[in-house]
Amino acid sequence: MELNNVKDAPVAPSDVLPESVDVLIAGAGPTGLALALDLARRGVRALALERQDRLSPGTRGSGIQPRTQEVYEDFGVLDALRASSTRYPKIGSWKDGRMVDEYVFVEAVEPTPSTPYGTMMMVPQWRNLEIQYARLTELGGTVAFGAALESFTQDADGVEARVVRTDGTARTVRAAYLVAADGGRSTVRKTLGVTMTGESVAPYPMLLADVRLDGLDQRHWHMWGGFTATDFVALLPAPLNDYFQLMAGFADPAAEPDTTPDAVRKLVAERTHLTPDQVHEVLWSSTFRPNAARADRFRVGRVFLAGDAAHVHSPAGGQGLNTSVQDAYNLGWKLGQVLRHGAPESLLDTYEAERLPVAAGILDVSTRLHRSGDMRRGSDLHQIGVGYPDGPLATERRTGLADGALRAGDRAPDAPCTTPDGTPRRLFEVLQGPHFTLLGIGDAELPALHGEMIRTCRVGGPAPDLLDTEGHARQAYGEGVFLVRPDGYVAYAADDASGLPDELARYGVLTAAAR
Repeated sequence: MELNNVKDAPVAPSDVLPESVDVLIAGAGPTGLALALDLARRGVRALALERQDRLSPGTRGSGIQPRTQEVYEDFGVLDALRASSTRYPKIGSWKDGRMVDEYVFVEAVEPTPSTPYGTMMMVPQWRNLEIQYARLTELGGTVAFGAALESFTQDADGVEARVVRTDGTARTVRAAYLVAADGGRSTVRKTLGVTMTGESVAPYPMLLADVRLDGLDQRHWHMWGGFTATDFVALLPAPLNDYFQLMAGFADPAAEPDTTPDAVRKLVAERTHLTPDQVHEVLWSSTFRPNAARADRFRVGRVFLAGDAAHVHSPAGGQGLNTSVQDAYNLGWKLGQVLRHGAPESLLDTYEAERLPVAAGILDVSTRLHRSGDMRRGSDLHQIGVGYPDGPLATERRTGLADGALRAGDRAPDAPCTTPDGTPRRLFEVLQGPHFTLLGIGDAELPALHGEMIRTCRVGGPAPDLLDTEGHARQAYGEGVFLVRPDGYVAYAADDASGLPDELARYGVLTAAAR
């Protein structure tokens, strides 16, 4: 159950649904918007459907991990998100009407040359959605509000979806592919008959709410009890706003938490030293039960599952939203290469091959954190180390690599460099955009490639595009030739470019040298 008292006006719906698109996306939450945004910058005709008449309200999952910050930088939204963010405050533990302890929740990690963002930042999910939606519209992308996917069929050439408006009118939309970003209760997943493998993390229900109240400072995440206790209450100040996010657990597994404003006020008064009158307004509220489950398949024919439709997490560790955005980041470029650049359709099979094992591993982490009640969050949750070195798209042609050396399938590191005239330029600036990037580090020779979807960059060596004066690029990559995918992972690593034409053909990247 969800209660929404937010007074914001609904977003104006799209008047006319198109008869056909390249990609139809069910859901315009963090996953659906990220995918729609990525496809829009690739020139792919995509339509996101949102059953509500506005973007979803609520602070919900607010933690944005460093790897997701890198994704958002590539999308061109990181500056706006950072302007709307704060760091997580210390936790303040309360007992008998006074704060008895405080401790660090998110451990600060200093940025490094290869990892420019070191700490999880906090942005209310409603604000995250606003920023992504604004960027999507800048790129010409579309969300149909007040439109829900009711049913669909698929054949060898595409998907036909019946879309129903809130006024009851319906239309059939034809798409080459359908992506389910419609949450943990996914209509698409259920229609496909894909099962979820997992378990209840804890049998106890939880309540979330955004509330305006008096009597607490904005410098702490206020806690009564701990997350291991089933009747805890926590109040987290929302970044740069005048309200708190309430999270409360219930000891009775059969409880059905009441989300009405009066019930929320009563709960706060019963479990804290605050009075009902100090809770001035309940902006939004909802309930959930912590679960950990993963779909057994992420692809069925021309339909893909992403985000919560593919995996549901405990909120512990701030992994769910971040994993979901990276699902979209992995799938977006592959759809773009198949639809616009002639890549083989089999490239889309690698979405499940790469993302399903990642989701399974992250589910284990968030479940362990939930059950342990461990409230400290460090760099092990940043997802910087997530990669695909054992995946089907990792081509490593070098031998004798040292332990810990960069390998094909790993995340491509950043490195501060300069242009030959001394202008500072980061490697991430070279990688930013929907293209592949061929890097030559050191004396490795690069072929002269000319193509819409590939750029070359020589770092050091003869006739460099960038100078590695402080050696950061060489330290991060070593020497050689590195093909970096559009999602920032190394696809090909070699001492030379002799195997490059075959590698580029896998992705439909046609160049003057590869034709």
